[in-house]
Amino acid sequence: MRRWLLLTAAVVVCAGPAAASGGPPPGATARCRDGTYSVSTHRSGTCSHHGGVARWLTGGGSSSTSTPSSGLSHVATGPTVVVGRRTRTSGCRLGALPDRRCSPGAYYRGLAKAVLCSSSFHTGSIRNVSESEKHAVEVEYGMTPASYGRTLEVDHIVPLEIGGSNAAANLFPEKANADPGYHVKDVLENRLHDLVCAGSMSLRAAQIGIARNWEALYERVFGKTP
Repeated sequence: MRRWLLLTAAVVVCAGPAAASGGPPPGATARCRDGTYSVSTHRSGTCSHHGGVARWLTGGGSSSTSTPSSGLSHVATGPTVVVGRRTRTSGCRLGALPDRRCSPGAYYRGLAKAVLCSSSFHTGSIRNVSESEKHAVEVEYGMTPASYGRTLEVDHIVPLEIGGSNAAANLFPEKANADPGYHVKDVLENRLHDLVCAGSMSLRAAQIGIARNWEALYERVFGKTP
């Protein structure tokens, strides 16, 4: 049985997983992160109520994939730049700050300020971390791979809104009830985007600063400890 949803923000139709047919429904242009499919006239707003786009489909209904879009036509993320050397993939130390040996932080070279500050840019259209990849990060940090809900988030160290990469080097498990937790870091991420777009901080300074020590950068930006 298929379920359909019409979104008013864009002409988008989402259908339930096409298990019976073994593939996407006719005309599908994207597969959403919750397993549904979208038929949309343009990419803006696609899968916005279904966790974002997991995969763009080419040729309407084809199962072939394309590189996740940044929300702007023909804009590529470019290569990933790792802020520091990633020397470990196991035995990582779990804490409020990422273990730099495992998670030094990384950003996309091709996502320039003009792209990130455009009104057409949406982080959901470049977010591309599967559940299996999240579980792999949890294992690196000595955790049992599981769905922890709101108690824990496999977070982007350099956030997507300032060009952070989906690479493993830019991911680490962050608890909501840590001191401070990921909700506090979210406040800094939003502020950094505003500062970069206002020209008060360079994009590279924001990316490097949050990768090296987000708590120290929070104190510098807000004038108080997180």
